[in-house]
Amino acid sequence: MYQHNDFDQAFLRNRNAQFRSQVERRLSGSLTEDEFKPLRLMNGVYLQLHAYMLRVAIPYGTLSADQMRVLAEVAERWDRGYGHFTTRQNIQFNWVALTDIPDILDRMAEVGMHAIQSSGNCIRNTTADALAGASADELADPRPYAELIRQWSTDHAEFQFLPRKFKIAVTGSPEDRAAIAAHDVGLQLVEQGGEIGFRVLVGGGLGRTPMLAQELRAFLPSAELLPYLEAILSAYNLIGRRDNKYKARIKITVFEHGIDTFRAAVEEQFAKIRPAYTGEDQALLAEIAAQFALPDLRENLAEFDATTRAVDPLYAAWAARAVTDHKRADHASVTVALKVAGEEPGDASAAQMRALADIAERYGYNELRITHSQNVVLPHVAREDLPAVHAALLRAGLAAANMGRLGDIIACPGMDYCALATARSIPLAQEIAQHFQTLGLEEEIGALNLKISGCINACGHHHLGHIGILGLDRAGAENYQITIGGHEGDQKHPAAIGEKMGPGFAYEAVVPALERLLRTYLDLRNGAEETFLDAVKRLGLAPFRAALYAEVRDAA
Repeated sequence: MYQHNDFDQAFLRNRNAQFRSQVERRLSGSLTEDEFKPLRLMNGVYLQLHAYMLRVAIPYGTLSADQMRVLAEVAERWDRGYGHFTTRQNIQFNWVALTDIPDILDRMAEVGMHAIQSSGNCIRNTTADALAGASADELADPRPYAELIRQWSTDHAEFQFLPRKFKIAVTGSPEDRAAIAAHDVGLQLVEQGGEIGFRVLVGGGLGRTPMLAQELRAFLPSAELLPYLEAILSAYNLIGRRDNKYKARIKITVFEHGIDTFRAAVEEQFAKIRPAYTGEDQALLAEIAAQFALPDLRENLAEFDATTRAVDPLYAAWAARAVTDHKRADHASVTVALKVAGEEPGDASAAQMRALADIAERYGYNELRITHSQNVVLPHVAREDLPAVHAALLRAGLAAANMGRLGDIIACPGMDYCALATARSIPLAQEIAQHFQTLGLEEEIGALNLKISGCINACGHHHLGHIGILGLDRAGAENYQITIGGHEGDQKHPAAIGEKMGPGFAYEAVVPALERLLRTYLDLRNGAEETFLDAVKRLGLAPFRAALYAEVRDAA
């Protein structure tokens, strides 16, 4: 893991002191709210429905056990005892007092954490594959590049006031676990002629105008990453729209100008920028990469895991969902579900955070990851320790075995917290998970990705759900649109935006509609091996649309 050096520590101290002064000026009245707003947003502070919210950056989703303990301390000391992990690999504290935020930032800085650029029209937290550095299918660890991007983009003078926010995701695997096609820039490590480089995508994003990113470069030598990113940002900064914030994202810029015209603008900027990069970035990358070496993994009795699976059905069910192959056969990666039925998706209590820190310290080489699906990963676990990890997770209430299933719902905070939301997300997610758990259908339904957003901004990534739900306001009442067939993309299915099925449903009608939809899938599928997404691809939307609106037709 990257360790902050003296420069990093001094930077955070100075930045936090600056923000403390800004807060004092706001409280004294010398700064108006309009003047204070861009300053607080640059430091991750939002004004939500009921309180200020602090969004803490977790760069490329990587945390140490000590950092997780500090997040638990923040939750317990300054919030209401929990934090909410987001689809951007961040954590949000929803009930902080403005007067406490400078102290929170100072405490986090002690362990190398911050909230810089977790909001605002700037380059946001760079996200990455949560299995980076551990996955058996990985070409190379993308996190050194993500850390390089973080250092380059933080307080970059030219990119603090972009037309709109800008999000970058990077993966080192052919299996996209970072949803790169849904980002302003998506980077995938690839190999060409024995050289490591990047496939570069541009112009993705969700929200009110969902679009998938298009290929800008099939192969970019890794040494040219920063100047090429700077060229993309410079081209966007020059020609991106500023007259309408709904048309200011780079996806609109690429759409309006066309990918070929935008590529030409980027290449023109790149030709100007590239000569200024004379190797300092590569020297820095080498220093960063040295800090991302694999831990000193110990040899262990991996067969203990297989033996336990054979005699303990509860452990076997959990391991089938939670355990992923590691690049070393006697180790594994473990996904911890923050999606217990009836609880708020993505939330973790201070006690649970401390339990995760303890487990990581004892069994996981001191490292944790936050996923873009609002779960937690222990990337390096000796296989002989997996039964003990399961037992510890059981004690912490974190041993749900629903990863990649219906209960693993992604949901934004919705109208319970967010000032922008137009409908509730969390209660609906809770009702859906509980309903299908009670029916006992979750395992029978199998692999399914369900995502819920409480407004058109799509923070729940509903467009990419096999089933997506968008909550809107219709004449003062909550109304939920359902989309089908969305996908983040993998080697089997390309990334896709879900198709809207028809008129929306009232809140109380959503769960019955989903049950009709999923029972239809169970009736029509070609055996248990055909997933919901496979069935949609084979059958088309018509039978599922008919199932959703069967009750409406019957009533007519």
